[in-house]
Amino acid sequence: MKQQKTNCPKATQSSPCKITNWKEYNQALRQRGSLEIWIAKEVEDNWYYKGAKQQGAQYEYSDVCIEMSCMIREIYKLPYRQTQGFLSSLVKQMQWAVKVPDYTVINRRRKKLNIEIGGNNRDEKKYIVMDSTGAKVYGEGEWKVRQHGWGKHRTWRKIHLAVDEKTGRIESCATTTNSIDDAAMVSTLLGAIKGKVKKLGADGAYDKKKVYKELEKRRIKPIIPPRKGARIQKHGNSIGKENPRDKNIREIRKYGRKKWKKKVGYHRRSIAETTMFRFKNTFGDKLTSREMKQQEIEVKLKCLALNKMIKLGMPKTVKIKQAA
Repeated sequence: MKQQKTNCPKATQSSPCKITNWKEYNQALRQRGSLEIWIAKEVEDNWYYKGAKQQGAQYEYSDVCIEMSCMIREIYKLPYRQTQGFLSSLVKQMQWAVKVPDYTVINRRRKKLNIEIGGNNRDEKKYIVMDSTGAKVYGEGEWKVRQHGWGKHRTWRKIHLAVDEKTGRIESCATTTNSIDDAAMVSTLLGAIKGKVKKLGADGAYDKKKVYKELEKRRIKPIIPPRKGARIQKHGNSIGKENPRDKNIREIRKYGRKKWKKKVGYHRRSIAETTMFRFKNTFGDKLTSREMKQQEIEVKLKCLALNKMIKLGMPKTVKIKQAA
């Protein structure tokens, strides 16, 4: 039986974690499939476009309607035509006096959606953890390539996530080609977060000068392990403020890498990996869109849906003490 991955950062095969609120979490998992969660009553009241007039043809449906339609498509893994049919039968059952948008309208309007996935609390001080993962767009499967070699081009995308360590909520996301390194997206991810970021936890891939420079500009404490063999840039007799990376190197030399990680709370970075697991476990490891702009919208829609699922309920875990 496959072991369920929890948000307990200290869980290992030798010392697993136990879910203490299984009854509530079990109910939250069932609610994820409820249509009432994804189609609220407020959507009917804001179904049609009520914004300012524009040059040329006017919008008939609101962004709320289009966003809901696209989210239904991602959650239930439906093509565009089936999405229109699904919504038509659903509106009929709910007895809503609205007209369902055509699948071509959903596809066209989806490109212009402005999706916000983070929270609205600007005064909250957050500990953000970052990580990235790969997603297949199209190409041959791993088994065929492993057995017979690749015969045509295989394309991947990188999904970058910034997660709130406390709540597990995705605060911002970005989609890039696989040639973009993780450190290059730190500024973009931080810029999209609402609220004050106090600390940033990330793995050794983010141990680069441009990352520390960006964090220093934003006054964010870096919790990034320096790579092995890292050297101190500013020594004790140097003029000026101590470099945060140098401070981490000194503490690692003093306490050891394992104790340093525990001292600064680096193990909480695994919340980002748990979020990646939930993302792929819920939506799969493939992106169905072919264009880059559509892929960015697809990832944002999935992150927004995952945040809604988190609000329904999350597992609370405690570490199981092993008998001596």
